[in-house]
Amino acid sequence: MNKLTISQVAKQGGVNLQTIRYYERQGLLAPISRTEAGYRIYQKDTVRRLRFIKRAQELGFSLSEIKDLLYLRLDAHTTSADIRVRAQAKLADVEQKIRHLEAIQKSLSRLIKSCRGCGPAADCPILENLDGEDFP
Repeated sequence: MNKLTISQVAKQGGVNLQTIRYYERQGLLAPISRTEAGYRIYQKDTVRRLRFIKRAQELGFSLSEIKDLLYLRLDAHTTSADIRVRAQAKLADVEQKIRHLEAIQKSLSRLIKSCRGCGPAADCPILENLDGEDFP
């Protein structure tokens, strides 16, 4: 069968119904038609598109970026280089986030080392550092 209900798409795609409806509102998925009773009917390739969206999200792409990738996929003028540029930009973004998280890790480690873990909270060096002027 080439046509699927929303629950079949959700099950095969590993998401819930609300996710599919949300993706529809965001313009990432579209039902091909409705039954006489008003139920959404999807093409079987909707599951493939749903998996694409999920995998792209796992790589850190936003829904807006995923929408762009989906449109580029359909544009006859798009080249692999166009997609590669977007992937490189996402990688640079991820690397920046990693550097930021490493800086947070370093600061937290330093704060934790400064605290013996005993005494009243009012004397806690972690709290003092958080509201101090010379916060790292």
